[in-house]
Amino acid sequence: MPQTKQPAILVLADGHVFYGHAFGKIGTATGEICFNTGMTGYQEVFTDPSYTSQIVIMNSVHIGNYGVKDSDVESDSVKIHGLISRNLEEQYSRIQANGNLNDYLKANQIVAIDNVDTRALVTHIRAKGAMNCIISSEILDVDALKKMLADVPNMDGLELASTVSTKEEYEMGDANSPLKVAVLDFGIKRHILQCLVDRGAHVRVHPAKTPISRLKEFNPNGYFISNGPGDPAAMDYAVDTVKSLLQEDKPVFGICLGHQLLALANGIPTFKMHHGHRGLNHPVKNIITGQCEITTQNHGFGVDPDAVRNHAEVEITHVNLNDQSIEGIRLKNKPAFSVQYHPESTPGPHDSRYLFDDFIAMIKARMN
Repeated sequence: MPQTKQPAILVLADGHVFYGHAFGKIGTATGEICFNTGMTGYQEVFTDPSYTSQIVIMNSVHIGNYGVKDSDVESDSVKIHGLISRNLEEQYSRIQANGNLNDYLKANQIVAIDNVDTRALVTHIRAKGAMNCIISSEILDVDALKKMLADVPNMDGLELASTVSTKEEYEMGDANSPLKVAVLDFGIKRHILQCLVDRGAHVRVHPAKTPISRLKEFNPNGYFISNGPGDPAAMDYAVDTVKSLLQEDKPVFGICLGHQLLALANGIPTFKMHHGHRGLNHPVKNIITGQCEITTQNHGFGVDPDAVRNHAEVEITHVNLNDQSIEGIRLKNKPAFSVQYHPESTPGPHDSRYLFDDFIAMIKARMN
């Protein structure tokens, strides 16, 4: 437990109130509540841009056991709006760690609460669905917090990708490599880029609203559409860009939000899920090979399954074995495919990293 036992309050949009202890920044935070089932990898979760505007419940009983390390990040700052946990552990076991989680959250201005019955809270979210919430360790008036919470916008219809995208273009990998991939950054994780670079690609990362003309100036062999936060249906600018990319007839690979944008570009609608998929242990079946993968996931929106199944030019490649939701598609008439989950798997198992190999192989086949 942290040395201070300063009280903190969590209020849900449906009126439920939970009491606990403050850690991290003393303050107030709002966002959509969600839960992650992973037992490890909390620092990578906190720095994933796809968690922008969300307050995360970590399901493990203890948080902070192995401290924090400068290299265990997916972006240049913590992206969650707040953290809910059962027990904070400030004494960490990992000798390579740079410090404890409490100090890390303070440095990144993140409001957090522990001593919450997270099992009861997650059970409630699973039953009632995702909703907005507010955490405060400075305002302990529940009625005042409810009034503040009423002004928080819903995630449904919220465009966030452009707020976390890079503001400037940058490049990674060997500039002399013949494999050139133009990346559209809607909130990309660093390890996605590293997985491309590790396979010999020279990548140039572009801001979310980069026009197709600028992407083509890089003379890429393929295009990558990244993950990111918010509602894909609110991103008309991105859907239009993806439509243009498909006209180039070059390999296209999308992950998570990129998967949803590829679907929208082909007339397949997306929808807000009841409570989303977030964790490191979600079973997905590859329909093409018949094999099962244990996957890392983080998404609150999905692709309409009926629309995919009725689309003449889109084929389902992966399904979630928990709820049969669509986890992967590929186009029959274009060299384009996407998955809803995160094959870079940081944190998580590496069962799905073959998808990066498939993308590079697709590029090489069209170069020859």
